[in-house]
Formats: sequence, C-alpha cells, structure tokens
Amino acid sequence: MTFSQISKNEFIEHCKLVSEKSFFQSLEMGELLTKRGYDVRFVGYRDSSSTIVISSLVFCKKMFGGLYMELNSGPVVSDNSYLDKFFHSLRDYAKHEGVLELVVKPSQTYQTFDSNGQPLGFEDTHLIEMLTKNDFQYDGLQTGYPNGEPVWHYVKDLEGITEDTLVSSFSKKGKVLSKKANSFGLNITRLTKDELPRFKAITEATSNRRDYTDKPLEYYQDLFDTFSDRADFLIASLNLTTYLDLLHSQEDKLKKIAENLVQDLSINPKSRKKGNELREIESQIESFEQRKQNAEQLINKYGTSDIDIAASLFIYTKQELVYLFSGSLEEFSSFYAPIILQEFAMKKAIKKSIKFYNFLGITGLFDGSDGVLRFKQNFNGYILRKPGTFHYFPHPVRYKIIQVIKKIVFTLTGK
Repeated sequence: MTFSQISKNEFIEHCKLVSEKSFFQSLEMGELLTKRGYDVRFVGYRDSSSTIVISSLVFCKKMFGGLYMELNSGPVVSDNSYLDKFFHSLRDYAKHEGVLELVVKPSQTYQTFDSNGQPLGFEDTHLIEMLTKNDFQYDGLQTGYPNGEPVWHYVKDLEGITEDTLVSSFSKKGKVLSKKANSFGLNITRLTKDELPRFKAITEATSNRRDYTDKPLEYYQDLFDTFSDRADFLIASLNLTTYLDLLHSQEDKLKKIAENLVQDLSINPKSRKKGNELREIESQIESFEQRKQNAEQLINKYGTSDIDIAASLFIYTKQELVYLFSGSLEEFSSFYAPIILQEFAMKKAIKKSIKFYNFLGITGLFDGSDGVLRFKQNFNGYILRKPGTFHYFPHPVRYKIIQVIKKIVFTLTGK
C-alpha cells in the first residue's frame, strides 16, 4: 500500500470508476489551474494489489519560505476504507515537498437537508475526526462563503426525469415562472470564444451591483479552451420588437376568448363560472396593456436590436452538471431569463444521461435573507452541507516565524 504522484492517465482511469466526483477534480481543471500559474499535481493511494483506490488533483503556489498546497473538492474515492491512510500520507508528502501550508476542502457530505433547510439525515463527523486526528486544524462548520468557497450546495437528482417531465419536477412557483419565462420569446445562444465579452459584460454588471469581484475575461477564455465542449457559456437575449409583436398576438387571443365569454353570458347571465372566467381574462388583458407600454418604453431606450439580459456558465461531466457562474440585468428581471437558462442546461444534461445537478453555493442561512437560495428552490432540489476547510502546517515553527516577519514588514511598509 503506497502513496505517490500518479500520471494524468492513471488519474483519468480512476475517475472513471466512481459515480460521484466534483468537476474540480478533473484533467480540465488541472489544465486551467496550470494556465493560471499553479503547479498542478496528481496523487494517488494504491492498495496491496497496486490498484489506485483514492486519487486527487492538488495544486501548489509559491509562498514566502515554501509552498502552499491545496486539495479542493476531493479526493476521488473508490474505497473509503483507505481515506485515513491517504490523508496521513498526503500530510507526509506535503512535508517532504517543502509545503508550509496544506489546505484540504473535502467533497464528502457532512449532512443532507431538504430544500427548506430541514435535516434529512444525521451529521457525519467521521471525516472531521479523521483529519483532526491527523493534526489538521479545522475552521469549523460555517455559513456563507468562507474564503469565497461554497460549503452549502443546492443540488437536484435528474434520474428518472425526462425533458418532457422536467418542468413538472419544479416547485409550484418554479412551474409558474417557467411558463412565464417561456412566453416572452427569449433566445438562448451558446457563445463562441470570440463572443465571451458578451458573457463578461453581464457578469461584470452583476458583480458591480452585488459588490463582489468578477473573474477577468482571460479566466473565462482559459476555461473555454480547457473545458471545450464540456462548458456552455450561455446568453439569454431579448428582441423587443419580437416581444411586442408576441404581446399583441397573445392579447388578441385573450380578446377573442373574452368576446366568446360575453356572448355566453348574454345567453346565460347568471353563470358564475363564466363571469369569473371573464373577470380573469379582462385582468390579463389589462396586464398585457401595461406590458405593451413597458415594451414600447424599452424600445425607445434600447432600439430594436437583440439585448443580452442574462448569462450562465454550465459544466458537464460524466458525474454531474455544474452551475458555475451567472449574471443578469436587473432592469429585465421580470422576464425571468435565468429560469430558461437553467431549463436549457438541465435538458442537455438529461440528453447526456447525467443524473446529478449541482447548483453549487448557498449561504446556509434559512431566515429568508438568501436570494440565491430562493431562486434555486424553484427547481425543487435538496441541500448538501460540506464539512469545510482543514489546514495542516508541516513546519509549524517556520510558518509562525514567517507570519511574524510578514506582519512586521506590513506594519513598516504597508505592503
């Protein structure tokens, strides 16, 4: 039984054996990290027959006095009984390689919750106990996005769902929003690399509005190159002239229905059912008048060209569909464009026989403050809580001395 660096091909072959694996643990992510300046390595643990039973991508970067090493969203496990030995060996490997800080962010689930945050199972403390026994320092269970990383994941099982039954699997509100979003004549486009500035324009506008830092365009371009056809940079666009024509057509249909109801009521004026139906149709006609006025105002402001109003990036792997980045223009929020982007990606995943969809992060707060959670709840999934972040310091004395020196330098120079 041995721990060692392994080849890319060995890592790929081991990944084929497992049904659950994060997109982060992939050759493509390794290539992306390499392009972003990281030293990427693949490590594995073999059983007595020299079969790889645990593998992982780890990445390193230089830090003052040594290396920083991280294992993110892993490891890839085909035999859990070797996890303890793997982490013990990883710790020793980091020390041998001159690592000052080793960070582990496991993909294993700590606890499962329903869509509203109610526990569905017990807390699994086994991994936390294992890592702390191996001298890893634990940040503890957290909410929010500690160090920008999601530790609460909203997910949905796609097994047994077809393209035709997808919408019926949504929540009650999600079904209504899907119907509305699909009535506006929105178009979905899969962008080419040259078109990525359109994606960046949406995500940057969103990050400025919500006060977080967007990825640079170069990052999206590198991701496009490395993931290739496994990544969809999608744009939802709106043509206001087409939308206005659609409103006129839909309103004309409602008016004909209203005329028929009026005729029915002239014959049977006491029909409560027909009267209620007429009031509902008249209310809808009033809303169409308002929407037509809004559309004309938008045409006066933006003209008749297509407008990009929402964008999302999805990653497709054998094990999962992942919702990675997104953005939308607040002025067009009433068109619910992110809903149809989600539908597009899920239907594609179903065609690819992908059984699991990871919407990624929510805050883990269920007090109504998390708007991202409210959006994802429309799709009627459930929640996985990850254990969080662990740190190991192979050379603790040297690490502490370096931290003191850095603090002194910062105090003196402000840098």
